[in-house]
Amino acid sequence: MALSQENASCHNQSTLADGSPTKSAIMFSAGVLGNVVALILLEIRRRKQSASLFQVLVTSLVLTDLLGTFSVSPVVLTAYLRNESLIGMSKIRLVCGHFGFSMTFFSLVTLAILLFMAVERWLAIGHPYYYEKRMSKRCGYITVALIYLLCAIFSGTPFLGFGKYVQYCPGTWCFVDMHPPESKHKVFNIIYASCLLVMIVCTVLCNASVIYHLLLMYRRRKAQRSSVPRQRGHTRHRSIAKEVEHLVLLGFMTIAFVICSLPLVIQVYFNTCCYQVHDQYDLLPLLLVSVNPIIDPWVFIILSPPVPRLLWDKMCKTAKCKSTQEKVRSIHPVLYHSKPPGNSEGGSVMQGYTGTPGTAGS
Repeated sequence: MALSQENASCHNQSTLADGSPTKSAIMFSAGVLGNVVALILLEIRRRKQSASLFQVLVTSLVLTDLLGTFSVSPVVLTAYLRNESLIGMSKIRLVCGHFGFSMTFFSLVTLAILLFMAVERWLAIGHPYYYEKRMSKRCGYITVALIYLLCAIFSGTPFLGFGKYVQYCPGTWCFVDMHPPESKHKVFNIIYASCLLVMIVCTVLCNASVIYHLLLMYRRRKAQRSSVPRQRGHTRHRSIAKEVEHLVLLGFMTIAFVICSLPLVIQVYFNTCCYQVHDQYDLLPLLLVSVNPIIDPWVFIILSPPVPRLLWDKMCKTAKCKSTQEKVRSIHPVLYHSKPPGNSEGGSVMQGYTGTPGTAGS
C-alpha cells in the first residue's frame, strides 16, 4: 500500500524532485548533432546517385529520430528551468499527455520502420523478382505514411480512455501507466508491449534470413568464379559487398533498438501482472527508450559506407599505402584504365595483362 501511495504522489506532484538538467542537455545535444550529421551524409549520397528504397527508409528513420528528440527533450529542459513537473506545467495535463504520446508513438514508429527495412532487404536478397516488380520508392513513402498514421491512432487512444498516460518521478517523464488498476488499461499495455515484441522478433528473423541468403549467394558465385569474366565477376563481388554494407548497418541499428526496447517490453508485461511495484524500476527502461534516437544516427554515421571509404582513401594517401596500391593494381588491373605516365603508345595497363582464353585480357 505504501508503494501505491508513493507512486500516486509521483503521478500528481507539481514540482521536481532533486535532479540536474546536465544529463538531459547532453543527450539532447548528442541527438540533434548526430541526426543532423546523418541527414547531411544522406543528402550528399543522394546528390551523387539516385536514392534507393533502402536509403529512403534510412532517411525516414533518421528524420523520425530527430522529430522524437525535439518532441521530448526541450520539454524536459523547460521543466528543469522552471522547476516544475510536467503535470505542474499544465493544469489539464496537456504537457504530460504530449510527452507520453511522443514516447509511445516514436517507439512504435522507429521499430516499424526498422522492420520495414528488414523486410525490404529480405525481399531484395531472397525474392529479387518480386522486389523488382512490386517494390519502389513510392511504396516506401506510402508505407512510412501508413506507419505514422497507425501508430498515431494507437498512441492517441489513451486520450479516449483506452490506456492512460501518467507522470513518473522525478517529474520529467510521462508514459503509459505501467501499474494500471483497470482492465482496459492493462489490455492497452499488453497490446503495446506485444506489438513491440512481435516487430522485434520479425526484424531479427528477416535479418537472419538475409544473412542466410547472402551466404548462399556468396557460395554460388564463388563456385562460378572460374567461368565468369573478371570484370563481370568484380561487379558481382561489389554487389554482394553493397548488400553486406546494408545488412551491417541494419543489423547494428536493430541490435541497438532491441537493447533499448526489450527491457521496456519486459517491464510492461511484468508491471501489468504485478501491481505493487516501485516507480524507480521503471526509470531505466524509459531512459533506454529515450537513448535509442541518439544511438541510431551515430550508428549510421560510423557504419555508413562513405565514411569507411573516405577514411581508407585518406590512409591510402600516406606513404605506407603506396605499396598496397601497387599490389591492388597488379591483382585487379581491370580497375585501372587510365594511361600510365610516359606511355607514348596510348595503351592502358590492361595491355600488360595476359589472361587465359575466355577471360579478360585474352
